[in-house]
Amino acid sequence: MDKSVSEIDDANFFFSNDGKTNPKSEMLETLDAFFSDEIKDDNSSVCRFPARYQWLKEELNATDFPTAHCDEYEKILNRVDPKSVTLVFPSAHINSPASMFGHTFLRINSSYDSKLLSYAVNYAANADAETENGVVFAIKGLFGGYYGRYSLLPYYEKLKEYRDSEQRDVWEYNLNLTTRETLKMFRHVWELNGTNSHYYFFTENCSYNMLWLLEAARPTLNLRKKFTYQVTPLETVHVAKEAGIISSDNYRASKRTKLLKYEALINDDYIGMPIAFVESKLDVKKMMNNENISKQQKMYILEAAVEYLEYQLSKSKISKEKYLELFHEFTKQRAGLGLGQSVNIEKPLNPIESHRAVRSTFGVAHKNDGFVSYLGLRIAYHDLEDSNYGFLRGTQIEFMDMLFSKSKQETKVEKATIVSIVSLAQRSEFFKSFSWRMKLGWDNDSFSSDGEFGASVGAGYSWGNKEGFVYFLVDPLFYLAKEFNCGVGGSVGVSVDKYKFMNTNIEATKRVYDNGVNQLLIKASQGFRTSQNTQIILKYNYKDRYLNDAIKKEETFMGMMNYYF
Repeated sequence: MDKSVSEIDDANFFFSNDGKTNPKSEMLETLDAFFSDEIKDDNSSVCRFPARYQWLKEELNATDFPTAHCDEYEKILNRVDPKSVTLVFPSAHINSPASMFGHTFLRINSSYDSKLLSYAVNYAANADAETENGVVFAIKGLFGGYYGRYSLLPYYEKLKEYRDSEQRDVWEYNLNLTTRETLKMFRHVWELNGTNSHYYFFTENCSYNMLWLLEAARPTLNLRKKFTYQVTPLETVHVAKEAGIISSDNYRASKRTKLLKYEALINDDYIGMPIAFVESKLDVKKMMNNENISKQQKMYILEAAVEYLEYQLSKSKISKEKYLELFHEFTKQRAGLGLGQSVNIEKPLNPIESHRAVRSTFGVAHKNDGFVSYLGLRIAYHDLEDSNYGFLRGTQIEFMDMLFSKSKQETKVEKATIVSIVSLAQRSEFFKSFSWRMKLGWDNDSFSSDGEFGASVGAGYSWGNKEGFVYFLVDPLFYLAKEFNCGVGGSVGVSVDKYKFMNTNIEATKRVYDNGVNQLLIKASQGFRTSQNTQIILKYNYKDRYLNDAIKKEETFMGMMNYYF
């Protein structure tokens, strides 16, 4: 990227008419504004642009720079009280198209002991992904159809949004920026307040702009140079680790994680009680008077009811008045039981130890009566066959996944996936999630042996425990090559991920096409995580082929090596 061209697209950010592309002209116009006869109050150039003011004063070693009474700036500065910085990573929320990669923002820590009283610096597109058409949202986001804006909000508000309402675990990575560097970053945030820049999902997004702010605080970092065509939130965490600026980390469990923990602690006979209490289908006093329920179980039930009640409020599924009434009742009854066993939520695998986004693949296979070699490259990000160490279970997000094969007979494209998204969200007592997946691109899975362009969108359900999970999906699909074919597939699958160093995936699919052809597809994989960014995977694929009006069985035994970078 041309360093002489600013990434801010708002004309109000510049003094010079060509300030976006002419740094020298912008600097001279800035100095003229600082030394002008304007009233030196909150609306003055000095107060609006404190980062430029401080930088020019230091670079020029000036002692006679103009001063101003910046009451509003000083008031916010004293309230934020910038001392240090934390990089915050809310993990993926796969059922939201705007959040499938996760998110990153910065927390400016103050001198207060409670981090909840600190302030969060966020950058996001000025669009509501929940109400806007999903296809329009994706297209506009890809091509800069939205403006992105910075915001400075209390940290507890961001936690309510991500941890409580959106069911996302939050990871906090404390950075070793000094107080002076933190103050420098705050000045830049102040200047950016109210300005617009084009927002791009893959490049100039939330994560990219957080790296920009870190570089503003410590220019020697050069974090953005690591990225050219895509910047994903988790990758920015990896880059921060590589730069050596992460000093420690902290984990905050989401409402979903907490409720799933209570679901494991409450006996099956009583697991429906917390929801029944919140929905006013069962009287709390009736449970309290039941001597067959142990005291500790009553504690868990009431604590879960409070958590579920707060979750329902965050989703606007209960009125504030009803919430306050039930909250008072639940907490009063719980307080009467005294102290109980603390609920220990085990810290999950840290995303910072997960594999990187880009994957290269090398492998060999025996297909029917011959040997085949494979070479592949995936631009982003993660699939079900990859190690899920540090990733959200049952999720897959792939962009531009290409696999080529070479045999004695031919060299061919095995697949060229444009996009593939899978969300196998396990159902529970508190969360009645459905599972879904979609795929768009070229593959050779159809009844023909030729690679064909196809698309599918399916839905179903998944159930699981700590050992693994099973799922059932129905996928309408179509292929387009020499002729158009459509059909529907029914799939049943199982994934075993009990051990962090290995994962097993098996799926069987029965497809019925509009031309009357039936096809069976079976795929099985056994992956071994040999290091953070290497994986050995053994695979078996079975496909029914329909050639010359007859079914031909195709079996492939594969050994693959994945390297992530």
